[in-house]
Amino acid sequence: MPDDTDRGRIFRRAWIDGVRSYYPGDPKPGYVAEWEDMPAWEQAAAIAVYDQVAQFLSATDGSASKLSSEQKGRWIALCWIAQIHKHIPEPKPSYVADWEQLPDWQQKVDADIFAAIEASIATTLH
Repeated sequence: MPDDTDRGRIFRRAWIDGVRSYYPGDPKPGYVAEWEDMPAWEQAAAIAVYDQVAQFLSATDGSASKLSSEQKGRWIALCWIAQIHKHIPEPKPSYVADWEQLPDWQQKVDADIFAAIEASIATTLH
């Protein structure tokens, strides 16, 4: 498995690529900030969510790869919400919005993040 920073960078690269693909208009600079420019809490959260996906795939012997794109995106969103609660004492409601409240572009990005993590560990699952 990649080291902490590499795992976080895989997550972040998938986020940035997804934002650039799906976000309508010009994204906020923070949405596409590189790894080095992210706050430490957000780096820790990205690593934690990567690890949760890796553990999920491992616990299912890779069968979680059979989930639909939406189910994969929901997993990322839920894991991220838990990290927000961990790191931000009183988050804005938009930071912890449930799947149905997320914009379409963000749902697509979350699904892509799961796929990127899955691809990065695929060889270790078989």
